[in-house]
Order: sequence, then structure tokens, then C-alpha cells
Amino acid sequence: MEFLSVFLQAQPQAGASSWSFWIMMIVIFAIMYFFMIRPQNKKQKEIANFRNSLQVGQEVVSAGGIYGTIKTVEATYVVLEIAHGVNIKIDKNSIYAMPEQARQ
Repeated sequence: MEFLSVFLQAQPQAGASSWSFWIMMIVIFAIMYFFMIRPQNKKQKEIANFRNSLQVGQEVVSAGGIYGTIKTVEATYVVLEIAHGVNIKIDKNSIYAMPEQARQ
């Protein structure tokens, strides 16, 4: 019980701990930004640029793992030929990567 009474009687320093808390929070946020948020935003921009530059005849991989060649590019979807004479229509946002990028 003595420990509890000593713990309850201890009062924090008013000025120093407040500033150090805010400095630590800013440092943690900066670390999270540079190691997590910024690289993710960069990756999303690269994927968006790739999807906007899709061309007929280009080999791609869908998010579901379907390899195919683009036959038609529309505003929101593409038509892929996955085998001779077999075409499927998929959403443009589900195009993930070109085959050589998918193997890495």
C-alpha cells in the first residue's frame, strides 16, 4: 500500500513533460509519414499512371491473376483475350501489372 500512496502523491513536472510529449508525437508522426504514408502514395500514383497508359496489344495481369492481352480499352473497362478466341471484359481498376512486373 505504501507504493500506491507514493505513486498517487507524485506530481508530474508541468513544463518539461508537456513539451517533450508533443515533440515525441511530432517525431513519431514524421517517421510514420516518411516510412509508410509517402511510399504508399507514390505507389498509388505509379499504378494510376500505368492504368491510364494501357494500350491495345499490351500483355497484362489482372488482380485475380488472369494473364491476357488487351484487345479494347474503354473508359472504365478493358477487354482481355486470355486464350485464342476467348475474350473477357474486366474493370480497368483490376489491371494489376504487366507480366514481367508480376514475376518480381
